[in-house]
Amino acid sequence: MGRKYKLPLEILGVLLGLLWLSPFYLMLVNSFKTKREIFSDTLKLPEVFTFDNYIEAFNELTFLKTFMNSAIITVVSVAIIIIFSSMAGYALSRNKSKMSTIIFFMFVAAMLIPFQSVMIPLVTIFGKIELLNRVGIIFMYLGFGASLSIFLYHGTLSGIPKSLDEAATIDGANRFQIFWYIIFPMLKPITVTVAILNTIWIWNDYLLPSLVINQEGMETIPLKMFFFFGEYTKQWHLALAGLTIAIIPVIILYFFAQREIIKGISEGAVK
Repeated sequence: MGRKYKLPLEILGVLLGLLWLSPFYLMLVNSFKTKREIFSDTLKLPEVFTFDNYIEAFNELTFLKTFMNSAIITVVSVAIIIIFSSMAGYALSRNKSKMSTIIFFMFVAAMLIPFQSVMIPLVTIFGKIELLNRVGIIFMYLGFGASLSIFLYHGTLSGIPKSLDEAATIDGANRFQIFWYIIFPMLKPITVTVAILNTIWIWNDYLLPSLVINQEGMETIPLKMFFFFGEYTKQWHLALAGLTIAIIPVIILYFFAQREIIKGISEGAVK
């Protein structure tokens, strides 16, 4: 491809990059402003950079406690999704029967079902068995996150030769040992991808926790952020500061794992 064709693509790439970064610019810049400055001009830099918004948001959110609530739900949910989805993907990829194919396509089809269509029956059922709590929401996240995760694991496992299983079987390994000691370590790129995708989704999720978690002191960060949006006033300066604090852990995690994420998505989707 000649230079004259690359230049328009490079310009388009820069423009799309700036467009993608614009919400982060607005969030970060306005988190240092007073409420009056935000409503006067959202685009310009603040007259004086102050961390008062961050301090107040940190205290109002009872951030350490709220952070731990979000961290516990996210880490446990993601760990369970990885364990069950990787095992399911392995079983479905190694079993070539018609039933295995049907089950796999059922998982794929489940990705098309909107959450809003099942949320009321789901909450009703879990309410009857008294699971409208952290344990219940972890099971719900497993149900909603398994489909995409199994799809990605299945694609990657299809590229791992079955001869590895057969060689391990000859050496005396059982099915459990074959998967956890031989196959699973080879799934590191896609496991990182599954972990990041589900972490971002669960960490930022508001709707499901708002339906399930009704105990004071058990709120996640997105639920607690709603504190800044009252019936008559909206404290945007504090909300944006709180939002900035909330996304820092996910950004750090993504920054250190971005190479594995790109590699994992490529392997899981193409193979």
